Amino acid sequence: MIHGSIVAIVTPFKNGSIDENALKDLIEFQIENGTHGIVPCGTTGESPTLSHEEHEYVIELTVKAVKKRIPVVPGTGSNSTEEAIRLTKFAGKVGADAALSIVPYYNKPTQEGLYLHFKQIASQVKIPIILYNVPGRTGVSITPETIARLAKDCKNIIGVKEATGSVQLASKILYLCGMDFLVLSGEDAINFPLLTIGGKGFITVTANVAPRDVAELYNSYARGELNQARELHYKLHPLNEAMFIETNPIPVKVALSIMGKVRNEFRLPLCPMAPGNFEKLKIALKEYGLI
Repeated sequence: MIHGSIVAIVTPFKNGSIDENALKDLIEFQIENGTHGIVPCGTTGESPTLSHEEHEYVIELTVKAVKKRIPVVPGTGSNSTEEAIRLTKFAGKVGADAALSIVPYYNKPTQEGLYLHFKQIASQVKIPIILYNVPGRTGVSITPETIARLAKDCKNIIGVKEATGSVQLASKILYLCGMDFLVLSGEDAINFPLLTIGGKGFITVTANVAPRDVAELYNSYARGELNQARELHYKLHPLNEAMFIETNPIPVKVALSIMGKVRNEFRLPLCPMAPGNFEKLKIALKEYGLI
């Protein structure tokens, strides 16, 4: 059920509050353009600056707006195990299809600590869990061996968003866990290569602005049209680079504001894009045909 282009959707703000109408419009934009799933409250959704109440509000709003047309996989992780359990239980209660649980950040647990953290979450909920490995953000990486241990011991841990950008690491996860384990790219630059080794899709930033092409990359590959998928991989390359010209989600949110879909509004410590990068981003959007 969970596969393909799964957008890590932004959280629009309006005068400091969540812009409910803009978020609903973004969800419709994604579904109309063939996106296979939605992740609210991830890194791209600015989850670190959402209050607990806002986090739950965005999850529930997204589930209600999607209406089971495609899977919703909210970010429910935390560096506090109890907080992660609470958020994951909430996601299950309101009808999310799975939960994305990030490796605990800042406290830098050992591999045994990571195993116990995720095992405790999995034991307290029925909803499927996808691990989220992004050491560039968290300061620690969960090893393929720990992932394999969790997959064996916790039947509702079904996959991992692998955001190291390493095809080698993703290959080892699949080698240890088997080809039925859900490995999703968390780095748009390697979406196509990850499919070729057995990945089932990607949790993508770029799909916020170019949902049809990102979804079609997956669809082409799934149909066996490898040349078409490869062409889309290279067509998307400069746009993928532009989405990370500054810290995510600054570029993608600015891009959506240029496209007229959200306000150019962040919460500190994220801030507006530097003028020089803003011009580079506009050029990338124009060359891609998005503006």
